[in-house]
Amino acid sequence: MRFLMMHRLSETHSSWNPSQEFIAKMGEFIQDSADKGILITAEGVHPSEKGALVRKTRGGAIKATDGPFTEAKEVIGGFALLNFANREEAVEYAKTYAALFDDEIEVEVRQVVEFDELPTE
Repeated sequence: MRFLMMHRLSETHSSWNPSQEFIAKMGEFIQDSADKGILITAEGVHPSEKGALVRKTRGGAIKATDGPFTEAKEVIGGFALLNFANREEAVEYAKTYAALFDDEIEVEVRQVVEFDELPTE
C-alpha cells in the first residue's frame, strides 16, 4: 500500500533554514528508506511566502492568493510517498521521521487510493 506523509510546521520553524547536521541526518534517513525499498519520493518545500493558495467556492468562483498564508498556524514543510504493508507500519515510520526534528512538528499519514479500489459503477 502506498501512503502519503505530509509534515506540517510553523513558518518560523528551524527546518526552513536547516543546519548541516540536520541535512546530514535527514539525508541518511532518506537513503536508508530508499535502500529498504519503502521510499518512492520525498521532498521538502519552500515556505508559503513563495507559494499560492487556489480556492474554488461553491458558487464556482476561483480565487488565487499569494503566500504567506497568514491564517495558517502551520504549513506543509514537505512530503513523502512510501510503500508499507499496512497503516500501522506507516504510522511507526512517521513517528521515527518526526523524531528527527528538534522542534514541534506534525506528520499526517494518508493511504493513497489505488485504481482497483475505485467503484466500477
